Amino acid sequence: MTTGDVARQKFWKELRVNTQARIGLDRAGNALHTRDVLDLAAAHAAARDAVHVPLDTERLTAEVGGIGLGTPTVVTSQVSSRAEYLRRPDLGRLPSDLSGVPCEATDIGFVLADGLSPTALMRHGAPLVRELALQLGVSYTLAAPVIATQARVALGDHIAAQGRYRTLIVIIGERPGLSVVDSLGIYLTHLPRPGCTDADRNCISNIHPPDGLSYREAAHIATSLVSGARRLGRSGVSLKDTSRADVIDDAGQSELC
Repeated sequence: MTTGDVARQKFWKELRVNTQARIGLDRAGNALHTRDVLDLAAAHAAARDAVHVPLDTERLTAEVGGIGLGTPTVVTSQVSSRAEYLRRPDLGRLPSDLSGVPCEATDIGFVLADGLSPTALMRHGAPLVRELALQLGVSYTLAAPVIATQARVALGDHIAAQGRYRTLIVIIGERPGLSVVDSLGIYLTHLPRPGCTDADRNCISNIHPPDGLSYREAAHIATSLVSGARRLGRSGVSLKDTSRADVIDDAGQSELC
């Protein structure tokens, strides 16, 4: 190994500390090392499993019910199977039956959706709702959570219309990748209704402590967005996150997200 090889390995090793991405992989001839090939294959299998594993609704209902917001209601979309969910995203946006969702007319409603990673919702859903309830419950009335299976984000609009939520927070499993399979996203919609588009929503993504956004930080951003949406009268592209406007970088400039 030459001095240049040692320096190159040191350079990449220092960068890998700051990312889960596979960067600077060594090669044996023209191919990657066997350990890296096997690691990539294992990550691909984990990503597939995260998409296809069924959501344990009984366990999640018990965990979320223990937070103290009321007993969660479980609903499903018009999708009949996981294969159909992947082929027909339109059906994942439509409800099959919402008669069990109580009409509570609260400030905020929570929908926990399996999305493309039921694994993420099982790992992080309940603790994230707990933190959101702690921060939002100080100022707003909160509805009993709804757990939605085979769900896309827009399914939450129908649930919100049934429950009469003024602001909707959809917590959904994000598409797994080769570095992260258990990431959650929050989609916030003020004055939700069937027919809302992505332009009407604000997204907080990459929630998967300890490597991603923490529950506390995600809830802090969501609380700021709820406050801003109520002042502005809408959410989406017109609403910006200013929750970290007081963070000053080394150049003395405000960091606005």
